[in-house]
Amino acid sequence: MHFPLPWQLVLILLVVLVIFGASKLPEFGRGLGEGIRNFKKALSGEIEEEKKAEKKEQA
Repeated sequence: MHFPLPWQLVLILLVVLVIFGASKLPEFGRGLGEGIRNFKKALSGEIEEEKKAEKKEQA
């Protein structure tokens, strides 16, 4: 499998810009960043620890 060439990446970015519009791109990036953060937390087991701490606070 090969990586896209630079001109192919530019073309993909232009298509994304046309489809979503410039105003939606920051929102899309924010959502993507949150998803990546949550994924990393899940891998390290921090989410389970946070849930346990919330249960203790509620009791």
